Amino acid sequence: MNPEPHGGTENHAGVSLGGKGAVVPDVAPQLAVHAAADGRSLSLVLLTVLAVVFVLHWARAFFIPLMFGVMISYAISPLVNLMQQWRIPRAIGAAVLLIGIVGGVSSLAYSLSDEAAATIETLPEAAQKFRQTLRKERGTSESAIEKVQKATTELERAASDTPMLFPAPPRGVTRVQIEKPKFDIQEHLWAGTMGAVGFAGQVIIVLFLAYFLMVSGDSFRRKLVRISGPTFSKKKITLQVLDEITGQIQRYLLVQLFTSSLVGVVTWLAFLWIGVEHAAIWGIAAAILNTIPYLGAVIFTIGTALVAFLQFGTIGMALSVSGIALVITSVEGFWLTPWLTSRASHMNAVVIFAGVLFWGWLWGVWGLLLGIPILMTIKAVCDHVEDLKPVGELLGK
Repeated sequence: MNPEPHGGTENHAGVSLGGKGAVVPDVAPQLAVHAAADGRSLSLVLLTVLAVVFVLHWARAFFIPLMFGVMISYAISPLVNLMQQWRIPRAIGAAVLLIGIVGGVSSLAYSLSDEAAATIETLPEAAQKFRQTLRKERGTSESAIEKVQKATTELERAASDTPMLFPAPPRGVTRVQIEKPKFDIQEHLWAGTMGAVGFAGQVIIVLFLAYFLMVSGDSFRRKLVRISGPTFSKKKITLQVLDEITGQIQRYLLVQLFTSSLVGVVTWLAFLWIGVEHAAIWGIAAAILNTIPYLGAVIFTIGTALVAFLQFGTIGMALSVSGIALVITSVEGFWLTPWLTSRASHMNAVVIFAGVLFWGWLWGVWGLLLGIPILMTIKAVCDHVEDLKPVGELLGK
């Protein structure tokens, strides 16, 4: 046996294990460097997400009409393509379809305006009748809230009559009394008029944007494929992403059209069977409010309860009618629509619910309407980008 050299021993990999002048692997500093790099990357990602959320909220007046215009173009583009096959120019076909849709909605609203106005006028009477019924059922004794209100009024009156609570100001000091501004009906009417004008302007912007997108056809699609990269693989991935986004959004719009129409027809038939007045109005209202996730069902249920109480005069019938409305919207909103949406988009129902809440918090009612299509677009992009596939896996089933 040859003696080991004085410098120490070596393992099979040739790394010195001990002795004078031994080389020890530099493992701990490498781990520290990787951890610091991962920490910086996570911080950059977090700051980027926060910056994007801030920009989306700050520029919501731009992004909301843009998204609605894109949604309308996705919904009507198949019809424009069909008319183009019939040798009708895209500019004429898109204009005819948009004018037809706007004219149809306007004529429907005008034909139902009298019944809708009559229904709205009954709401104050329904609230007053509901209050009187509650008082009759509770008896003539004052409620605890009414007693507290009377006690508060008496204390305020006593405080105003007692000079010790408001001592005289010293010399040279003028007492200032702040009065609340009176209700100015002209100011409120002006604010409402400006709000209506602003809404009409937003609608016009959305319609023009949808029109130009439909007229352009596949030009933007070709431009995105052309600038995606020089290689054929990148162009192919971009084309797949665009095809998936188009397919998922169009399937989602078909699901919304089907479920809203189904809710409207079932509500109309159910209310007609019970004997609720203006059943057709409530069927259309149910179909429209069904497009607003979660919040629309709550508004519809409360409205039907008030109208049913005004018509039938009993709390039992009001609860019955609102209960039927709640059952219809709940079956559709918590079972049918999530099932169809998950099949159309291959997304997790929990992620859809959380995403709708997030976009509703960010953009209000418009965020509730646009949340699911935006999530579909994000998932389609993440599924085809290698670095973002974990996010796509999180959003998927």
